[in-house]
Amino acid sequence: MYNVSGQIGGDANLSARGQKYAQVLPDLVKQSAGDRPLTVWTSTLKRTAQTAHHLPYEKLSWKALDELDSGVCDGLTYAEIEQQYPHDFKARDEDKYNYRYTGGESYRDVVIRLEPIIMELERSENILIVTHQAVLRCIYAYFMGSAQDKSPWMNVPLHCLIKLTPRAYNTEEERIYADVPAVSTWREKGSKAEHSATPDASQIGSPSIDGQTKETPNVPALNVTSAS
Repeated sequence: MYNVSGQIGGDANLSARGQKYAQVLPDLVKQSAGDRPLTVWTSTLKRTAQTAHHLPYEKLSWKALDELDSGVCDGLTYAEIEQQYPHDFKARDEDKYNYRYTGGESYRDVVIRLEPIIMELERSENILIVTHQAVLRCIYAYFMGSAQDKSPWMNVPLHCLIKLTPRAYNTEEERIYADVPAVSTWREKGSKAEHSATPDASQIGSPSIDGQTKETPNVPALNVTSAS
């Protein structure tokens, strides 16, 4: 519900669009993973459990996968944050990776709490992660070999299944988009503080990644998607 209204954080239920995505997600996963058994990891927030509800796999919830804590700004829209906390809005726009919400977290904090998750992923097989966009940006940056301070500006769209397959010297990526409308919660640095409609899948490419190629073990694919 919060993504539709433009609010950040919270523990809201899925929107009607999010419920539709949850219904079609098993077919997307089938298309990506075939018949191989998967383990689904979610956060402890309601919308990720609701997104994973129809998936016929073992499910585990991780507190470490919870969305970035936005502190005093929890439940506000970016426009409201810009109006009520203009200094904080500007400071976060200038250094989104290190900026910590008052009473909340920074992207750097999220990266630190994700370390055990990353370690577990490195030694696990066939994991499907249903979590939140800030968390997915950090996980995505790690496996794609991008500098983590670039992760806050990566576009991780809603209603999209991203399959990451680590190889010896790089990570292969495949994106499968659901035919379910979604808002775009991504903001370019310095852009207006508002949400927009997500472009058609045919118009969306993988984000450009600046950084060195990451050497990763040859492990089975990791699938990630975001709750809405």
